[in-house]
Amino acid sequence: MCEFNLEGKVALVTGGARGIGKEIALGFAGEGADVVICDVNLEEAQATAKEIEDMGRKSIGLKTDVTSTKDVQETMDKILDKYGRLDILINNAGITKDGLVLRMSDEDWDKVIAVNLKGCFICTKAAAKVMLKQRSGKIVNLASIIGIMGNIGQANYAASKAGIIGLTKSVAKELASRGVCVNAIAPGFIRTEMTAKLSEDVQKRMLSAIPLGRFGEPKDVADLALFLSSERSSYITGQVIQIDGGMLM
Repeated sequence: MCEFNLEGKVALVTGGARGIGKEIALGFAGEGADVVICDVNLEEAQATAKEIEDMGRKSIGLKTDVTSTKDVQETMDKILDKYGRLDILINNAGITKDGLVLRMSDEDWDKVIAVNLKGCFICTKAAAKVMLKQRSGKIVNLASIIGIMGNIGQANYAASKAGIIGLTKSVAKELASRGVCVNAIAPGFIRTEMTAKLSEDVQKRMLSAIPLGRFGEPKDVADLALFLSSERSSYITGQVIQIDGGMLM
């Protein structure tokens, strides 16, 4: 028996080809959902879609630039043509271009804001049109504790994630009357390809700040995304849930 029962649901995961996005996508498939993977890397998106199909669910991998309204609308049209509905949107696509603010280029600022924040807005807008007609839906945005606490060398990333938090709360208020729930997840230090590139000293320093004494795993985030996308969270909207081992109590 499925713990969260997503049978018959259709989910879209942006940036779903690898890392946290892929873990969320596989988790949804494991709970009975059909999952659409969109990513800038088509080959990896299709590979993840193939893994989902091997689990007995329907899936397609699509190349999508979330900063492009045209790209996102084409992806939405393909989803509706194939499945006829969209029940869950996971806004996971994101990038980093770190640097101290005095040395940060306009290009690095604009690119991070475009992918992380504008991309979330464009995908949310496209999905909301479908969900409002259905009078149901779940939108989960991937924020970060960095959007709450800030971080040296990540002014662009922190601003984008803080923006996602504000966007989440505003859209939650706009869509609530039609039965659409909108929430955000704010992960702390999660083991991914991105965090693996950090030096051993930095990782040790981060670990010392986590009361639970371990780094998070992509599955920790995926489990929370599953809960927020299921009917078990039907009375939760407009919330930002930190998943950080107590790092930012």
